[in-house]
Amino acid sequence: MNYRPSDIMTIAIARMLKNDETVFHGVASPLPMVAIQLAKSLQAPDLIYVNITGGVDAKPLKFSKSTDGPELLKGTKALFPLSEIFDLSMRGGLDVAFLSGIQFDSYGNVNASVVGDYHKPKVRLPGGAGSAVLIPTAKRAIIWRTKHDKRTFVPKCDFVTTRGNIHKIVTPLCIFAFKDGRLVLDSIHKTSSLQEVIDNTGFEVVYDKIRFTEDPTPEELKMLQKVDPTDIRSIEF
Repeated sequence: MNYRPSDIMTIAIARMLKNDETVFHGVASPLPMVAIQLAKSLQAPDLIYVNITGGVDAKPLKFSKSTDGPELLKGTKALFPLSEIFDLSMRGGLDVAFLSGIQFDSYGNVNASVVGDYHKPKVRLPGGAGSAVLIPTAKRAIIWRTKHDKRTFVPKCDFVTTRGNIHKIVTPLCIFAFKDGRLVLDSIHKTSSLQEVIDNTGFEVVYDKIRFTEDPTPEELKMLQKVDPTDIRSIEF
């Protein structure tokens, strides 16, 4: 297999995006930033891309390590501030929001606030910020996390920052889907295995059948390299 976990994660996310959808990513989101541009270059040319800088369908000449940099306003069609993103989502106009967190449990709870007791935490994290609004209100919340271990996928979140209509969680090992009130194994990347997923997940891994994430096509890999020649998608690993 001539691809890495960062490649299959980016491509898998890009495949989830549809033409004419309105899609948002926030700060510290290099992998979905690349995935959005990949989708626009392949199956979704009319996807409307909005970002935390306020850009709408911007066309940056290159990506930097920041997903809140001025280059993400290059070629923008309009300025759309973050406060308007929240309003758009609550009015039902945001199709996809990309978000993340530190802990996830099998019931779709997301923790981005504290590790340990809330009043005397081991680590205090940035908090809910946009995720507390966008995960419950966006039509589809797609979560990515570049770490998959038992500290991330836990039996019970130390604190519930938010929860809601999670569509998928994409990790270096697999993709989870949220069905009937819990996370279920949707597909395993061929760079991993069922046993590796089980060994690195802190709750029971539930599935109806074993599925593997479809290999990237040569066209997808070629376009991925064109969209992201400096490998920004891998900086979180």
